[in-house]
Amino acid sequence: MRASNVAALALVAALAAPAAPIPALAADPPEDEKKPATLRDEIRLFSYLETSYTWNLRGAGRGGVNELRVYDYDEGFTFNMAEFSIKKDPSEAHPFGFGLVLTAGADAQKNHSLGIFRDDGDAFPFRNTPPFDVQEAYVGIRIPVGGGLNVRAGKWVSLLGYEVIESPNNLNFSRGYLFNFAGPFTHTGVVATYFAADWLTVQAGITTGSDVTEDNNDSPTVGAGFQVTPVEGLAITMGALVGPEQNNDDRNQRWILDLVTTYTGIARTTLAVEITGGKEKREASLVALDTRRDTDASWWGWGVWAAYDWTDRVRTAIRQEYFRDADGARTGFGRKLSLWSTTLTLQYKIWRGLVGRLEYRHDQADERVFRDRYDSAHTLAPTSRAMDTISLSAYYFF
Repeated sequence: MRASNVAALALVAALAAPAAPIPALAADPPEDEKKPATLRDEIRLFSYLETSYTWNLRGAGRGGVNELRVYDYDEGFTFNMAEFSIKKDPSEAHPFGFGLVLTAGADAQKNHSLGIFRDDGDAFPFRNTPPFDVQEAYVGIRIPVGGGLNVRAGKWVSLLGYEVIESPNNLNFSRGYLFNFAGPFTHTGVVATYFAADWLTVQAGITTGSDVTEDNNDSPTVGAGFQVTPVEGLAITMGALVGPEQNNDDRNQRWILDLVTTYTGIARTTLAVEITGGKEKREASLVALDTRRDTDASWWGWGVWAAYDWTDRVRTAIRQEYFRDADGARTGFGRKLSLWSTTLTLQYKIWRGLVGRLEYRHDQADERVFRDRYDSAHTLAPTSRAMDTISLSAYYFF
C-alpha cells in the first residue's frame, strides 16, 4: 500500500526524534520451569467458509459441468464449504484424544462415505444426498510404549496423497486427478501410529474400506505406511492399502501404493512430488460393460507442486500432473485414458483470515472426453481432447 505525503513527513519526524530506550527482554525461563501444556492448549479449533465461481473457456459449460472434476464440477457459482473442526492429539500429559469435523456445502455433499448420508443407490456427484457431512469423528489414546503409540478409532480422512479435502491446506484451489481418482477420501476403522524415532513414524490400520463406513462386504481393508524426515524440511511418506472394495465380494482385491515427498528447506518455497498407482481384480464397472475378457483394472500417475511466497500476502503455485487410467475404470471412461493437467494459482491474503485465489487450469486428454459443442440431438457431446477453466475463489478461516 503506498504511503501518503503526510505519512512520509510523519515518518521523517519520527526518525529525527531521540530514540526511546528499549526495554530489556525477559529471559525465557529454564526448560524445567516452563509450565506444561494444559488440556486447553492441546485442543485445536479450525473453521472456514469457502465460495467460488468457475468459468469454462471451451464452451462446455453453458450451465453444464466440468468433466473429471470433483469440487469444481459445476460451472458457475458454488458455495463450497463451511467446516467446523475440533481436534486433540493424545499426549503424555493428557493421553486421550478426539476429533470431530462437521461440514456443509456442495463439497461436503461429495465427501459422503457409504452408510453416512449415502447408500448403494447413490452415485457421483450425489445430487440427491444432504449437503452436509460428518467428515471425521474419532477417539484416540496414547499408550506409553517406546517413543509412544497412538491408537485412533472412528472415521478419519485418508492418510494417502499430497492434496487434502480442506482447500486452505492445499496450494491450488481445484483438486488434481490424483486426488480425484487415485485413492480414497476417508476411512472408518482403527489405525495405530508409532513414533519410533524423531525422524521415523510408522502406521498400520484396519478399515471397512475406501469411503465406506457401513461395510459393503465381509472383509476389511488393511493399510500401512511410514514417514521419514532425514533432514530438516524434507519429509518422505509412503502408504499402502489392500482389501476388497466391491459390494458383497470378498475375493477381488484392490491395491494402492502412494509416495509423497515434500521439501520446505528453501526460504518461502514449497516443493512436493507424489507418485501413486493401484490395481483391482475384476473391477465391477468393467465386468458390467461385458466388452472384454480381461476385467482387471490398473492406474498410476504422478504430480509435481511448487509454490513461492513473494510476500506475506502473495503466493503463486503451479501443479503439473499426469494420470494414466489404463483400463478406464477410475474415470468411468471404459477404456484406456491418459490425462495431463497444468494449474496456475495466484493467492492473495486480503484481510486477516480472508484469502482470495485466481486459478487457471488446462486439462488435456488423449481421447475426446470433454464436452464443447452440441450434437444433432442438441446434447452436449464429448468432442474435445482439452478443457480450460478459470476459477475465482475466496475462503475465510477462523
